[in-house]
Amino acid sequence: MIQFVKAAARVAALAVVTLPLFGGIACAHEFKAGEIMVDHPWARATPGRARNGAAFMTLKNHGSTDDRLVGASGAVADRVELHTHIHENGVMKMRPSGPVSIPAGGEAMLKPGSFHVMMIGLKAPLVEGETFPLTLRFEKSGTVTVEVKVESVGAGAGAGKPMNHDMKSGHGMKKN
Repeated sequence: MIQFVKAAARVAALAVVTLPLFGGIACAHEFKAGEIMVDHPWARATPGRARNGAAFMTLKNHGSTDDRLVGASGAVADRVELHTHIHENGVMKMRPSGPVSIPAGGEAMLKPGSFHVMMIGLKAPLVEGETFPLTLRFEKSGTVTVEVKVESVGAGAGAGKPMNHDMKSGHGMKKN
């Protein structure tokens, strides 16, 4: 019996040491709604008393027909809307976007400077390392509630994943 316990302890120790090497397996951050896979939903931490925030993610359509993200909701803010950025007379502005198309066999990226889930009137600051739920509603694939991971204030986007860079965005902010 003692040998069994020692062997089990060695296996457990090995698992603890090697599991981080398999981050994609150990820390999967994907959610599924019908044929849509929601990959790595994340948001930037909000600085100071910021009242608004944004969530980003990659939406992968594994189906054979197009689909659309038609809405989002959550208790994290007074209003949750789909938004995009537009450039108007040298000024970068955020506006409601309406549905976000996800082509069959393709993907749509919600990222800084593009489509995103806008959270207006945050009920509490978004704190790095925490998570919060958002419910996404798709035209054909139904709804799914995802856990959004809060990244650093300076997190950006690269291939749908957060990374640090100096990107400025905001309502009415001038583009450099």
